[in-house]
Amino acid sequence: MDTPLRVLIVDDDALVRTGLSMILSGAGDMTVVDSVGDGAEVIPAVNRHRPDVVLMDIRMPRLDGLAATERLRSRAEPPEIIILTTFDTDDHIVGALRAGAGGFLLKDTPPEEILQAVRRVAAGEPMLSPDVLRRMMTYVADTGADPRRDRATALLGRLTDGERAVADLVGLGRTNGEIARELSLSVATVKAHVSRILAKLELNNRVQVALLVRGVEPG
Repeated sequence: MDTPLRVLIVDDDALVRTGLSMILSGAGDMTVVDSVGDGAEVIPAVNRHRPDVVLMDIRMPRLDGLAATERLRSRAEPPEIIILTTFDTDDHIVGALRAGAGGFLLKDTPPEEILQAVRRVAAGEPMLSPDVLRRMMTYVADTGADPRRDRATALLGRLTDGERAVADLVGLGRTNGEIARELSLSVATVKAHVSRILAKLELNNRVQVALLVRGVEPG
């Protein structure tokens, strides 16, 4: 990249903020523009620094990370958001992804994987830790008769066959390049399909497409 990725850290633990700042600042392609200790400070910090990616904790004293994520993602041209937390209950995971987070990682994720997640999410690619992905698959399997699943199926009916094929691969976590190779399309065509899918389904990122494909209405 010509310019470093701009990252905002949001966590109520000063030691965590310091550790993440050291990890991110040590990478040559990103810079920490600020770190704040509560979700209530996120909007002002985003207004000041215009980060590309926000690393967001969940549990904070005044405004939690899920509410802060929802507020950010409702804005025009919001930053991408990665939830980075010690909490991995189904409610937290699904709540974060429905709110519009582009990734969900646990705090014991190795530093290099955190860096890779920032890069991928900044590029519009979803990033879920393996443990989180397994939890999501179990959640969907356990809620197969949920009315939300029927609603999700109905929403996917809006897509053309070509768009649905792309959406299915997005649901498997494939990158644009991988989808292009698998479907014998150009990357530009895949990107165009993804843009139309988001518009038709009224979603704001690929993770929400993945939720829908897996049978969970992201709303």
